Amino acid sequence: MSIPIPFDQYRATVQPEWIDHNGHMNMGYYMVVFDFATDEFMDFVHLTRAHRKEHQVTTFSLEGHITYNREIGEGEPLRFTTELLDFDEKRFHYIHHMYHATEGYLASTNELMSLHVSLATRRSAPMEPAILDRLAAIKAAHATLPPNPYTSRMIGLRAKATTNT
Repeated sequence: MSIPIPFDQYRATVQPEWIDHNGHMNMGYYMVVFDFATDEFMDFVHLTRAHRKEHQVTTFSLEGHITYNREIGEGEPLRFTTELLDFDEKRFHYIHHMYHATEGYLASTNELMSLHVSLATRRSAPMEPAILDRLAAIKAAHATLPPNPYTSRMIGLRAKATTNT
């Protein structure tokens, strides 16, 4: 089985309705387009619509972080890569990178933690062994990538050192 390192499938174009009063993509649409990239990644993991229907499962987002690295304007082409960082029987941790598709610069990142959920109970549930095997193969392939500087970041202000005189 060939695993792309990183996963590099989803493409989009910035739509006119995504543009805000500052003339660039509105922050809410970053989450929308990253969610489309997540759908592509879920299919790659084999958590397809058919699998979710057959097993009465889904995924919920537990936490997400977006960085806004560089502006994107109307009509600009986007390319997304996804790296699986880790997983266990009920959760998986991954990060999307949004690039300008022709100029190549990093525009944004979206780090996510997803939870596998039973639709019957609306509670966390273990993934099927075949999905766990697929995640293991993806993680092993993605482990060859260099450390990602956009993961596990915290938001906050650094305290300034004070001197007493």
